[in-house]
Amino acid sequence: MTIDGDGGRCVSADIAAGISPAAALFHSLADETRLRIVQRLARGEARVVDLTAELRLAQSTVSKHLACLRDCHLVDYRAQGRQSFYSLTRPELMDLLASAEYLLAATGHAVALCPGSGQAGLMEEAVS
Repeated sequence: MTIDGDGGRCVSADIAAGISPAAALFHSLADETRLRIVQRLARGEARVVDLTAELRLAQSTVSKHLACLRDCHLVDYRAQGRQSFYSLTRPELMDLLASAEYLLAATGHAVALCPGSGQAGLMEEAVS
């Protein structure tokens, strides 16, 4: 079960309710903390303690988001003794994120002003 940080909904339940797998994929990447974890893991595997220190996040936060990414099969771990080392399962995920950055650069980051993004009000307040 993958929990949505905004509404507490399960992404797998969304898929069962008819939401496309593509929408579920982007939903799983729609959290800044998960993106930061993915970007860090793109540089190599890491333990939870490494991620908490490098990203300056609570252990419970890192663990929750790693569980989400594992449920989506984007991250997995290998056990070595009593330690778990997390890594990306799909390196092509970084190609997807690079394409997104390219698209954002090409659109002048206009998506930040998109009314459905949840950020429009914040952006409008910052401009006024």
